[in-house]
Amino acid sequence: MSDKKMMKVTLVRSMNGRLASHKACVRGLGLRRMHHTVLVEDTPSTRGMANKVNYMVRVEEA
Repeated sequence: MSDKKMMKVTLVRSMNGRLASHKACVRGLGLRRMHHTVLVEDTPSTRGMANKVNYMVRVEEA
């Protein structure tokens, strides 16, 4: 098993009508639709993307 820290990110609010940069962050995290959950590596870059759209996503430690 990998020893890298991971975080589980779930899209809980719609991307409709959001800023283009916020949509890009959500897509960059690998999220495609409402209630879609992905497991991403917990790095400063992915953490920053999740923080930028924190009103749209739920982040859990995995």
